[in-house]
Amino acid sequence: MNGLDLVYILGGALAAPLWARKRREGWDERFGKITPMLSDRAPAGRPRILLHAVSVGEVNALRPLIPLLTPGADVIVCTTTDTGLARARALFADTCEVVRYPLDFSWAVRRFLDVVRPDCVGLVELELWPNFLRGCRKRGVPVCVINGRLSERSFKGYRRFRWAAAGMFRSLELAGVQDEAYAKRFIAMGVPEDRCRVTGSMKWDSWDVDGPMPGPSPEAIALREALGIDPTRPLIVGGSTGPREEALLRDACPSGAQLACAPRKPDRFEEAAGVLAPCARRSTGRAGDGDRFLLDTIGELGLLYQLADVVVVGRSFGDLHGSDPIEPIALGAPTLIGPRFGDFASIVNAFTEGGGIEVVGAADLGARLRALLDDPGARTSLAARGRACIAGRQGAARVHAGLLLDLARRG
Repeated sequence: MNGLDLVYILGGALAAPLWARKRREGWDERFGKITPMLSDRAPAGRPRILLHAVSVGEVNALRPLIPLLTPGADVIVCTTTDTGLARARALFADTCEVVRYPLDFSWAVRRFLDVVRPDCVGLVELELWPNFLRGCRKRGVPVCVINGRLSERSFKGYRRFRWAAAGMFRSLELAGVQDEAYAKRFIAMGVPEDRCRVTGSMKWDSWDVDGPMPGPSPEAIALREALGIDPTRPLIVGGSTGPREEALLRDACPSGAQLACAPRKPDRFEEAAGVLAPCARRSTGRAGDGDRFLLDTIGELGLLYQLADVVVVGRSFGDLHGSDPIEPIALGAPTLIGPRFGDFASIVNAFTEGGGIEVVGAADLGARLRALLDDPGARTSLAARGRACIAGRQGAARVHAGLLLDLARRG
């Protein structure tokens, strides 16, 4: 035990009334006991790469990377959240190991690393914990950030504690970051300039945007039938919505259009159901006969996007700093986003420059939705420009794969 462990214990005790409200699973694994989660299938003599993806968004970013790594290395994916673990298993269980990331107690990290024995570690986007970094450094395991991003908001937070955080940034063997703005922030936080590379975002690589605009898959059609969505009437989808956004979309939805909302947080499902009432809820398994629908399940938002005539990306009209708009655009949906997207500014700005997304304020949302629904050509053009923007920015996964394999062979 070290001094930092004591700080964690004290902080955890003080915060117990908050974190204890939510049921969490896998406490043995959270304390580093992951042996039962690992199989014996990994052959000896190959480099071993550990990839840490905090939750669902970071896990999804690994989709184009892992197929490039597994021919030459054993890959272990670790995640923090229950939803991230479930998503990682769904995507990667057939090709690599999936385990839970430990809490940053020194003994938990030690147990974890004793079992995993990585030759290098790739942290997706940014997730720095001092005991974990210290444990890797003691073992001579190089740690890098891949697909790195550091939003303006997060940067300001780190800067307030630069005296404590700078050492962690300096300890990174490499930081592969998404754009120049992020690179400047990583360097300002302590990453040596010669260890910081602009590599682009792997999120662009997650989608096949060649060929004609895709139609709804059989799974999407089954979802449409299960909810009772009328395929002859326009459908507006609010994806990853936050507080008060269901009400905003309900009031902005033009007459004659259908509205389906998918709240970002499961603990908001009941609130959203009240706002949209009467509405059909996916969780009930019963089709509705109205024009309001609630996707209150996990993992089906992509199917709903395939059915949309227009998508409005949520968490962008309040103070939650946006959601990632790549998925609906890649799936061929003309997409709008609110003006508060600071956590995804790089991605939204790239789409804006290419004319592949529209940024709209709350007061103008209803009029813009009506205009798009009345103009199929405008919708088609907006979606096509968005997919072209994605195609023009692909390639980061291959760059990251080369960096990780090089570090693993040196590790």
